[in-house]
Amino acid sequence: MTFTFNMAETLAIAILVLLVGSAIKKKFPILERFFIPGPVVGGVVFSIILLIGHITGSFSFAFDGILKDFLMVAFYSTVGYLASFELLKKGGVGVVLFLLSAVILVVIQDSLGVFLAKIFGLHPYIGLAAGSIPLTGGHGTAGAFGPLLEEAGAGGAFSVAIASATYGLVAGCLIGGPIAKKLMEKHNLIAKKDQTPHQTKREIDNEVFEGDIDTYEEKVSETTIFQAVVFIGLAMGCGAWIPPFVKEHLGFAIPVYLGPMVVAALLRNVMDMAKKKLPLNEISMLGNIALSVFLSMALMSMKLWELAALALPLIAMLLIQTFIMGIFAYFITFNIMGRDYDAAVIACGHCGFGLGATPNAMANMEAFTKANGPSVKAFFVIPLVGSLFIDFFNAVIITFFMNMFK
Repeated sequence: MTFTFNMAETLAIAILVLLVGSAIKKKFPILERFFIPGPVVGGVVFSIILLIGHITGSFSFAFDGILKDFLMVAFYSTVGYLASFELLKKGGVGVVLFLLSAVILVVIQDSLGVFLAKIFGLHPYIGLAAGSIPLTGGHGTAGAFGPLLEEAGAGGAFSVAIASATYGLVAGCLIGGPIAKKLMEKHNLIAKKDQTPHQTKREIDNEVFEGDIDTYEEKVSETTIFQAVVFIGLAMGCGAWIPPFVKEHLGFAIPVYLGPMVVAALLRNVMDMAKKKLPLNEISMLGNIALSVFLSMALMSMKLWELAALALPLIAMLLIQTFIMGIFAYFITFNIMGRDYDAAVIACGHCGFGLGATPNAMANMEAFTKANGPSVKAFFVIPLVGSLFIDFFNAVIITFFMNMFK
């Protein structure tokens, strides 16, 4: 028996899945420790119910996907508004260098994923589903690109991407500290004196914006929320014209959300040049809400049974990706970032960042610096790149690979 749900019913179930996941997360500290998102916890529980229905052949669910697609585009529009090149310039050489390092890793992860998929006789898109989509991108990017990969013929890509993203959250936390410790011992590194343990977000904003942080700190009100909705809506509406235009005139396909994301980035940088402020705090808040509900909706349809045939190749691919992440952090990130104690801490953070998410990177660095001494530079560089820039560059690179191997 198939139970079919309309848009409103799908939204209600997604919210319940989100609430259940958040409640379970609070009950199990290990989920908090590895920063497993609440929507992912709830979605996995719901997908197990789906698995039971599939195995027994007794029931299945069909959900309306319109709102899910809308929320995905809304979220990536908010990502575009964070891509400020003025902010990148103000962040200094360290931010630019780490962004370069992160972008190189993205290219390596996708190239390696496609290569390994071909070795195992799998669709190249399965390699992307175990590449930068879930690792550097995390669950949000996995939820967005997984269905696109499946629509292009890579069966099981969505389940692979979600499983890989969850694996990455754990693996990134496990390898960061040992790698940084090895670097510290090999090069006789010590923390610089007279540093505070770490900077708060407000201190970082003060440093980057040279004291003008009310861009982020304005009081949230109905007016500022409405302004955020206006800017998100403009980016979504104007950007919707870009994918069909690119396909018709340039001959290749791009995801539906890439157009709105690019338009949002253009609007952000035009506003920066005009010295006009955006309701960035509200835009970010709405983006986070859209992402949480979108992830719940996406994981409600995850087909765990599709992972069975891919289990051994996927495990091998993820272990190799983890090894490459460790090698990259040890030899590339450390050297690019200056070969000093700060560089070792950034390498530690990059493991969490490149396999999991920015909170994992921060947790890695927090644990390492608590034992070995502070690093202001690391706590300044990684949050900026992780929260403001990498999702934008990652999406563009993934789109390039998708068109190359379609």
